[in-house]
Amino acid sequence: MSTATDCKRSLEFEIPLDKVEQAEEQVTENLKGRVRLPGFRPGKAPKSLIKSRFQSEIRSEVIEALVPKAFRERVAQDELKVVGTPDITDLHFEPGEPIRFKAEFEIAPDVELGTYQDLTVQYVEPTVTDEEVDQRLQSMRETKAEYVNVDPRAIENGDFIVAHLKSLGGLDEPVDQDDLQIEVGGADTLPAFTENMLGAQPEETKEFEVTYPEDYGSERLAGKTVQFQMTPKVIRRKELPGLDDEFARDLGDYQNLDELKESVRKSIFHEKQQAAQHTAKEALIDKLVESHEFPVPETYVDYQIENQTRSRIREITGRDVDLTKLNLDWKEIKEKQRDKAVRNVKAALLLDKIADREGIHATKDEVDHEVQHIARRERDTVPAVRARLEKDGILGRIADNIRTEKTMNFLFEHATKEA
Repeated sequence: MSTATDCKRSLEFEIPLDKVEQAEEQVTENLKGRVRLPGFRPGKAPKSLIKSRFQSEIRSEVIEALVPKAFRERVAQDELKVVGTPDITDLHFEPGEPIRFKAEFEIAPDVELGTYQDLTVQYVEPTVTDEEVDQRLQSMRETKAEYVNVDPRAIENGDFIVAHLKSLGGLDEPVDQDDLQIEVGGADTLPAFTENMLGAQPEETKEFEVTYPEDYGSERLAGKTVQFQMTPKVIRRKELPGLDDEFARDLGDYQNLDELKESVRKSIFHEKQQAAQHTAKEALIDKLVESHEFPVPETYVDYQIENQTRSRIREITGRDVDLTKLNLDWKEIKEKQRDKAVRNVKAALLLDKIADREGIHATKDEVDHEVQHIARRERDTVPAVRARLEKDGILGRIADNIRTEKTMNFLFEHATKEA
């Protein structure tokens, strides 16, 4: 079994003394023109004095000039594709001697492509039932519902009431909310509210206790028992628009209800098809990863884990965050996410290799289309968005994402589908 260790390399280097002395002379000469010493005009201090006074600075600049260059030349000569930054150890730099050091680093794996076409995957083209269309139409009617005030009377199941809600105890931060709308008997309404509102009259104040479940959505209320005072002000009934041609025309460019139904059916089909194909494509990638054995550099895995963590935090907070400013237990995160990260890295390397072999790439029109989409979403001009994306290095990632998606489509199109 291949491991990350297979990607590790260690090389020993020796920079000849003549190159070291030449670099020392060059650095000393440069310092001589820059530094100011008492009793000497700029650039006129003896080199021997410069060397004795600035020994540490000269040493650092010589290392900075020679060590990276020696590393680059050696890996280029050995045709090694280095991943990440090398770890320089055992640095030996003494007067009158060559510079010696060791570099430990990782290299990109050599991915040998096996079979990737005609893979078998479970997939059935989805169907859309009349019931699903009806449910979607009902949801669309709900979005167009109107809430109509009714004459004062006893509150009934199914009423929507506008009430004043005030907490009397049980909370560190009290609740005092006007114009709160509650559906009496609704699925999202806790039973205690329904029980105490049924039969009540507008402006009739009720006091009661509500015990919230431990897994309640609001952390502020979860598991708490709260004493409330509630006063219904207005009773409303929800009125849905009729499911007819007029409703269809009100929603958009539809001539009648049949056209709307057909559009809804196509929309549901597209959603189900996208979901089914996504599942099939992920299964194909799993098969690819399982059938290709090669090592993965630890650098790639760490980078993938950081991306996964950043994406998860973005999903929760709705914004990008600086991971270095968060108190994260990276050891625990890496333990939990390592298997997923290795799978995703191997998948990316395989897809990239397949794209190379099949000549798959993102076209200019495809990238332009995505930039236009971002510009519309951000309500900005296309040139401004393109300039920002290019400056931030995102334009290249957009092209890479398009290429990856096209490669996954290629795998799906050339797969053998079975129920």
